[in-house]
Amino acid sequence: MKISFLIVTKNRPEDLVLTFKKLKAIVDLSIHEVLVFVDGCSKTETIVKDYDWVKWTVSKKSVSASPARHALYKKAKGDIFIGLDDDAHPISPNFIKSVEDIFSTDPKLGIIAFQEVRGLFPSDQDALKYSKQLDKHYTSEFVGCGFAVKKNVYDATNGFPVWMDIYGEESAVSLEVLDLKYSILYQPDIKVNHRIDVEKRKQQGRNYYRFERQLKNTIRYYLVYYPKPLKKIAKTLWHNFNKYALTDWTYFKSFILVFFSTLFKLPQILKHRQPVSQKTITKKLNLKSLNFST
Repeated sequence: MKISFLIVTKNRPEDLVLTFKKLKAIVDLSIHEVLVFVDGCSKTETIVKDYDWVKWTVSKKSVSASPARHALYKKAKGDIFIGLDDDAHPISPNFIKSVEDIFSTDPKLGIIAFQEVRGLFPSDQDALKYSKQLDKHYTSEFVGCGFAVKKNVYDATNGFPVWMDIYGEESAVSLEVLDLKYSILYQPDIKVNHRIDVEKRKQQGRNYYRFERQLKNTIRYYLVYYPKPLKKIAKTLWHNFNKYALTDWTYFKSFILVFFSTLFKLPQILKHRQPVSQKTITKKLNLKSLNFST
């Protein structure tokens, strides 16, 4: 069974090189493939020639994560797509076979969400020691740093949305997969090490960039997929106004920017509107959420 490993990268060539090293040790390039989208990053372009076994797509202009994934996934030929961040790599034994075996036993399984082990570790063995013993369960979505999706299931969706940039695109694909009556399985025995400095992120505190994009994309998500989105949008705006905008001037400016830019771009957003059934939304809300290692 052919596997396509898919990575979008920007401004992290060193992390990408390490991910390549880890992948090269487990893939069989006679049947598997590794595809990378360089999202407007001249630093990463300098290493392209060093990895001729990788199928590169280089964009001189940054298009952001979700549109980049949308473009890249169209080029994949595998029966199964495995999505990774450029700073994430598989660490569990028999990684590829485990993914294949799980998909082969359940024709209605669309996506496998892996356990994300966050942190910088001396070795994969150390990362595995830091992982948790968790139970598998059906869930409502996946995390982009480590997951697998059947090609035929992904192709039946609209793919990663071009109307989002970053933060929230996984939720869009997940909802479409559920609406197609496929399931999403959280399988914590399949693990990836997401090589982020956990302590450094905690010290960074408020993330204005993430706030603005998550708020914008959440509103767009409701506008595109919910049969009656206004109540959910109102609750989202009220929550974010009280929790963030009233407490911080930068958050306030971001909130106002998102509000008025959404109104301005409303006709453009509504062109993508494709509401799912209320039954799908109810199913999503009743599914158990993801577990995280940290």
